[in-house]
Amino acid sequence: MLPIELYTYVVTNFQHSPWFTRPATWWQHVLHIGRPAGRHTPDSHQPGAKEQEQLPASAYKIREGAVTVLTMGKMLHVVLVVVLAMAAASAAMVSASPAEGIQPLSKIAIHKATVELHGSAYVRVTPALLGDQGEDTVWVTVKYGWENPSSDDWIAVFSPADFISGSCPNPRRNADEPGLCTAPIKYQYANYSANYRYWGKGTIRFQIINQRSDFSFALFTGGFENPKLVAVSKAVAFKNPNAPVFPRLAQGKTHDEMTVTWTSGYNIDEAYPLVEWGMVAPGGGVRNPTRTPAGTLTFNRGSMCGEPARTVGWRDPGFIHTAFMRDLWPNKEYTYKSGHELSDGTMVWGKSYTFRAPPTPGQNSLQRIIVFGDMGKAERDGSNEFANYQPGSLNTTDTLVKDLDNYDIVFHIGDMPYANGYLSQWDQFTAQVAPISARKPYMVASGNHERDWPNTGGFFDVKDSGGECGVPAETMYYYPAENRANFWYKVDYGMFRFCVADTGHDWREGTPQHKFIEECLSTVDRKHQPWLIFAAHRVLGYSSNAWYAAEGSFEEPEGRESLQKLWQRYRVDMAFFGHVHNYERTCPLYQSQCVTGERSHYSGTMNGTIFVVAGGGGSHLSSYTTAIPRWSVFRDQDYGFVKLTAFNHSSLLFEYKKSSDGNVYDSFTVDRDYRDVLSCVHDSCFPTTLAL
Repeated sequence: MLPIELYTYVVTNFQHSPWFTRPATWWQHVLHIGRPAGRHTPDSHQPGAKEQEQLPASAYKIREGAVTVLTMGKMLHVVLVVVLAMAAASAAMVSASPAEGIQPLSKIAIHKATVELHGSAYVRVTPALLGDQGEDTVWVTVKYGWENPSSDDWIAVFSPADFISGSCPNPRRNADEPGLCTAPIKYQYANYSANYRYWGKGTIRFQIINQRSDFSFALFTGGFENPKLVAVSKAVAFKNPNAPVFPRLAQGKTHDEMTVTWTSGYNIDEAYPLVEWGMVAPGGGVRNPTRTPAGTLTFNRGSMCGEPARTVGWRDPGFIHTAFMRDLWPNKEYTYKSGHELSDGTMVWGKSYTFRAPPTPGQNSLQRIIVFGDMGKAERDGSNEFANYQPGSLNTTDTLVKDLDNYDIVFHIGDMPYANGYLSQWDQFTAQVAPISARKPYMVASGNHERDWPNTGGFFDVKDSGGECGVPAETMYYYPAENRANFWYKVDYGMFRFCVADTGHDWREGTPQHKFIEECLSTVDRKHQPWLIFAAHRVLGYSSNAWYAAEGSFEEPEGRESLQKLWQRYRVDMAFFGHVHNYERTCPLYQSQCVTGERSHYSGTMNGTIFVVAGGGGSHLSSYTTAIPRWSVFRDQDYGFVKLTAFNHSSLLFEYKKSSDGNVYDSFTVDRDYRDVLSCVHDSCFPTTLAL
């Protein structure tokens, strides 16, 4: 096959593969090409990267989703390697399920690390003081080197900085293992700086967030399986590591209540937590600012259910504070800032933000909802990357940040950071979504990577949470549940009612959750809240995902059998699910049968529920079955989210948007009146009488 034909084959067959999102330096590292000493193509995504001498244009060109081979001879083998690597990766993706997602930090055998500090090795970090202007996120420059560089050397970021002293609770596999106390919070290969292997020195920029403690940077050799610590930097720290950071808004149990949750390093015996808030006055300023106290929660290592959350993945979560802003005026704009009053009366304030109060239930106005699942987290500095773990996460985040003025509330239906027992990643996630959650109510659901752990009262006896067993998710985010250990709740937002279920607990008939679901669906007044939405993480409805199809069910075991009569009886408009990392929309369905042949516009009597998988928030993609079921209207194996727009009580617009560009790739409209909701269809009405 000629090189140009190989190129055509690669682009044709792999243009949508997440492997194409790799930066050029990554491809050079994997393929060991284009790397003569002293020649380097800078990483454009690292702020401050300086232009250095580049390879000739005839050698290679790798950027933004396309591999272009520009020579006809020596580079042919490179294309072949690329094709084979992509084919292997794609084959692996076909059989993978979301539960098989690997937390990058788990690849490091930190319990086997040895301390072998070397006189020639060094790690230097600048600046030493972080956030001196009140920033909660900064970039640092790390310079490092030693006389024996190798391709498997790596740089790790640890916090707290003193990570090699003290006794460790970690179980040792062998008697001679020293067992470092904690995994790093992020890492990067030393030869990410392209001249490292040849010159024995390199420079990397890391993005660091305020995580309530100091940081040190370490150089390891021996790869991830047999790490040997050869150098450690001096500690660097934020000016105030205890400062309140990364607020998360959530609607309370009533429409006129907004909660704000944030993280700090202050316990209540050190400083009193509060939020100062008030309505934005016409023309600016704040009308009658109010201070409301906040409650404080935390958890400890003993709250975790297993490894690695109890061992190398443990990191102190700090203190999580939640304040309730009540008696809000509908649709009014408010400003707020979280803070702490120290014992001497001085105040430590977080950043100021604004939000708009929710509409009253039934209010006839423009209302816009975002729904997605399975976002994960990613690093803007390119660190913690393994097998393209969360390739779409930043795209989804950034697209939603750019569009902040065009939606009102967000539902993230499970699988948030995929921390999988590495607690530091929860801070990283709250920082990533803070530009959204600080401005819009950010409602969350529990996913398998938050809750599932054997013998902990959950419905699934698997280890997907890495020993977290729901504790970080249930503490880091507020949601209006009656019992925070049961992650099910309802939200009334204007003309919408959302019934959010918890697939980590049994939903079948006779269970407390089944009772909640029926109560939530049955108590809504459809003449004022016509748009009734069900949401959960695992697919309790329909999905033509490959592993569901292999089981022959197109759902979780016993998923819809106990719920479809409720959805039909109470005329649920749409049911949203995550867990499967792609997008799919069905026709209106009941008992696996399409009740209409329409695909893009629905009107008149409601005959069934539309089921939507919106699990393409950012984690690695899932494949479909080859045969397309008759009920599957639209499928897209890409990253994206759903937007619902209610114009009034009769008209609704559904849009699926890709995270890469924010454009609409699937849509439909609904137009109907109240009588269309009331009209009887199969299994939807109670018995009637012939009496006059």
